[in-house]
Amino acid sequence: MRETKKEKLRKAGWKVSTAAEFLGLSAEEEALVAMKLNLVEGVRALRARTHITQADLAKRLGSSQSRVAKLEAGDRSVSLDLLMRALLSLGASKKDIAGIISMKNSGEGSYRKRAA
Repeated sequence: MRETKKEKLRKAGWKVSTAAEFLGLSAEEEALVAMKLNLVEGVRALRARTHITQADLAKRLGSSQSRVAKLEAGDRSVSLDLLMRALLSLGASKKDIAGIISMKNSGEGSYRKRAA
């Protein structure tokens, strides 16, 4: 979020913080969430780039289209195992996966109204 927008929100009485601060995540939990979101985005992007439908990916994984949709939505019930299997079934190499995991997130903060 741009600093000018953050300042406007602060002046309007909002508290600006990161999602990790808002949720009270430890550094380890924050890193795990970031990596999982990167893997989710990697699956979504690679599937789209290879023109494979969610149903086709589900068949490759022995799963359902609705499970792949949950995977791509970042549903917390989706395991890291399924994310990794999805990437591998889409042709990602270990090096590709390492790059996906280490992608820099947007760093968007969250904001909420301060208690009066």
